[in-house]
Amino acid sequence: MSTSNNVAEIVIVTAAYGYQAVKDLGGQSALLTHIAEAGADGVEIRRELFADGEIERLETLGQEIRQHGLFAFYSVPESLFLAKGEVNPSLADFLAEAERLQAKKLKIALGAFVPGEDLTALKVLLKQHAVELVVENDQTPDGGILHPMNAFFYAAEALHLPVAMTFDMANWLWVGQDALEAANTLREHVSYVHVKAAESRDGKFHAVALDDSDGSWKPVLAALPNTAPRGIEFPLEGDDLTAVTRHYVDLLRAV
Repeated sequence: MSTSNNVAEIVIVTAAYGYQAVKDLGGQSALLTHIAEAGADGVEIRRELFADGEIERLETLGQEIRQHGLFAFYSVPESLFLAKGEVNPSLADFLAEAERLQAKKLKIALGAFVPGEDLTALKVLLKQHAVELVVENDQTPDGGILHPMNAFFYAAEALHLPVAMTFDMANWLWVGQDALEAANTLREHVSYVHVKAAESRDGKFHAVALDDSDGSWKPVLAALPNTAPRGIEFPLEGDDLTAVTRHYVDLLRAV
C-alpha cells in the first residue's frame, strides 16, 4: 500500500505478535498476509525469530514480502560497538544478509560506543552497501542512554557516516531516561520510529498496546519527524490478527 509523501509509512515488527505466536503460525513469512491485508506498508523481519535454516532462504523471504506489496526492514539483535568500542566484526555479514532480503534498513543497537574512536573503517564498510544502517536505543546502560547516543550521532555527522537512528519510544523508560527529551534532542537523526508504550508492573516495565496505555506516547511521537516510517512493536494479540493489526495501522495513520 502506498502513502503520500507527507504521511509516514507503517511497518509491522514481526516480534509484535510474540515469539510463540510466530512459531505456532509457521514463521515470519506466515504473518505477511495479515500484515498486507491490514494495510501496512512494510514488515520488520527479526533475525532472532528465524527457525533453524531459515537464514539460508532470505532471498525467498524477500520475494514473498514483495509479492505481498510490502517492503522489508531487517533487525539484528546485536550491537554496533562491542566492548572497548570496537566495531562488531559481524557487521559486514549482517549487511549482506539485509541485502539478500532486499531490506531498506538494517537495525542494530548502539552498544559500547567510545567517543574519539576512529570510525573511518566503518564509513568505508557502510558505503559498500546500499542498505541504510539505523542504530536503535535499547534497554541497556550502554545503548539506551541519551548522552552516549547523542555523542555517537554527533561523531557520525562530523564524519558524514551514512547512518541514521531508529528511535524506540518506550525503551528509554527501562533505563530511566526522559523519552520526550530524547525525542527533542535526537529528532534530526531519526529515520525510523519504533512506536511502543509501556507500563510499570511490580517494579518492571512491560510493553503494552497503545489502547491500554496512559497516552504518554502521543507527545513523544508528535516530537519526531512525521515522515519517518512508524514501526508497530507493541503487542498485537487477539483472535483476529488481521483486524487488530488494521486497527493500529489506521490509528497510526491518523496521528
